[in-house]
Amino acid sequence: MQTVKEIIKPLVLCLCFPQLAISAPFAYVPNEQSGTISIIDVATDNVVHTMKAGEKPRGIATSPLADGHVLVTDGTTGDLLVFDAAKRVLVETVHLGKSPEGASVSPDGSLVAAAVEELNSIVLLDGNTFQRLAEIPVKGENPEHVVFSPDGKWLYVSAENTNKVDIIDLETRQQVDSIEVGERPRGIGFLPDSSRAYVACEVASMVYVIDVAKHEVVTPVKAGTFANGVAVSPDGKRVFISNGKDASVSVIDTASNTTIAEIPVGKRPWNMAIDPEGKKLYVANGRSDSVSVIDIETLKPIGEIAVESRPWGVAIQ
Repeated sequence: MQTVKEIIKPLVLCLCFPQLAISAPFAYVPNEQSGTISIIDVATDNVVHTMKAGEKPRGIATSPLADGHVLVTDGTTGDLLVFDAAKRVLVETVHLGKSPEGASVSPDGSLVAAAVEELNSIVLLDGNTFQRLAEIPVKGENPEHVVFSPDGKWLYVSAENTNKVDIIDLETRQQVDSIEVGERPRGIGFLPDSSRAYVACEVASMVYVIDVAKHEVVTPVKAGTFANGVAVSPDGKRVFISNGKDASVSVIDTASNTTIAEIPVGKRPWNMAIDPEGKKLYVANGRSDSVSVIDIETLKPIGEIAVESRPWGVAIQ
């Protein structure tokens, strides 16, 4: 099977013509080593702008609110950086704590959550004002990803050093349960109806399917070596898992919870995102300094976009 792979050179639009740059949706890619965010036009799969984003940008998220903020954690300074998506400028800096990782925005945009490793806590912010609302301690060690359930009831947190997923009740803003999974849990993704969550466990090279109502594992699913990133198709029929050591993405059929395809991508694939139309998957390749683009219908790679050094993930708005 022939793989189509073409490196698309970044096209950076001049800031003196900002009106040329505003045409959503865009994919935002934090580059840890470069301290930048690459902005990709999803229509053309070209990099159209690169902006400075602290010292070590990691967790990236976008707000569904009308003002369209892009948020990224800075692992070096411990800050959350808030950018105006239209103007592409930094508008707010919020200190979170030492070594923040993943960030997430609630489905209605009212809340922002960030996992802070050294605090062993989740910091919860107001999604409009970015004021600190709560610091929620979790029992698991070294929280990495924090993800809102689509129904807005739960926060799932991957505790990579204790092999558990911690569950926070958003109504009480307290941890109410933890679920044991495989070694070194990383990415988390929910089905659109919030009935199940899929957790990639890196060292176990497995994906654990969780019944959200029962707070228990339904079944483990074999993934590739060093499974980490998770993305769920908008129709909930497929779950995509990036495999760091295999340089591939596994595709899980959610009806049978079996792996139906393995798709080659760049080196050390990490976190991922799907475009709003559910047609393309964007995969950050940490060791290739690129983003692979996959056609979700054919399950084939259709391009590879050059970005800057050590891309961590992707968020699309």
